[in-house]
Amino acid sequence: MSSDSATRITPGNALRPEDIAASDAKAPADTAEYALRLGDDSLILAQRLGWWISRAPELEEDIALSNIALDLIGHARSFLTYAGTAWDKSEDDLAYWRGEGDYRSAHIVEQENGDFARTIARQLVVSFYQFELYTAMLASKDETLAAIAAKAVKEVDYHRDHSAQWVLRLSLGTEESRTRMIRALELVWPYVGELFQDDDLVRSLDGTAVLPSTLRAAFDEKIAAVLAEAELQVPDVQSAPGGGRQGLHSEYLGPLLAEMQVLAREHPGASW
Repeated sequence: MSSDSATRITPGNALRPEDIAASDAKAPADTAEYALRLGDDSLILAQRLGWWISRAPELEEDIALSNIALDLIGHARSFLTYAGTAWDKSEDDLAYWRGEGDYRSAHIVEQENGDFARTIARQLVVSFYQFELYTAMLASKDETLAAIAAKAVKEVDYHRDHSAQWVLRLSLGTEESRTRMIRALELVWPYVGELFQDDDLVRSLDGTAVLPSTLRAAFDEKIAAVLAEAELQVPDVQSAPGGGRQGLHSEYLGPLLAEMQVLAREHPGASW
């Protein structure tokens, strides 16, 4: 496609996956690997949240969690579409036709939902992390990544408020809801550290990628403020080893992918 007919991508665009596919943007291989990580995080978390449709504790929350899941699928589509430009792959190719070891999602997003409090604890961590990530990514010298972040950060800001309000509601509610919230944070917190680990890939993408370790101080400060208002403390627990960025996953990801990918694999090329 010539540059005359291609969609022009700028950080201020309201960027859709279709815009990326229609543009002449082509991700360098290392940038594509980075985009893959971000897309996988959002895609897997969206699958987890989708389980709550028809199961949430109230109708309004049923709708809220499904909307958050749809936002995350939108982010995943954009990142995966951009990543695929490096390898002539579509977003569907990357979502449905990779094996478990080819995924680059962090362990926290693939953990089981548990009870509602545990889902909220996971969402608190991920949304506050993603808000800091996408805010910093607005300054990326890669215009496509910056444009995706410009749209995503507005939506993640809502996700952040939603999870914080539920932490307050549960922790300051009944004795049972407070106990569950405390336990949920203890179960989720071992997986926080992996989100902020630097590695050779992000170090090599200076000015393009966001160095995860630079986000930790702001994340800790804002999370601590929420927990203080909820009369909670940051859990003192040992960190899990991680490895998701290198394709080393927990036992939970395989079954999730099997369910997510079964229709596409049973009926390849089908449309409706």
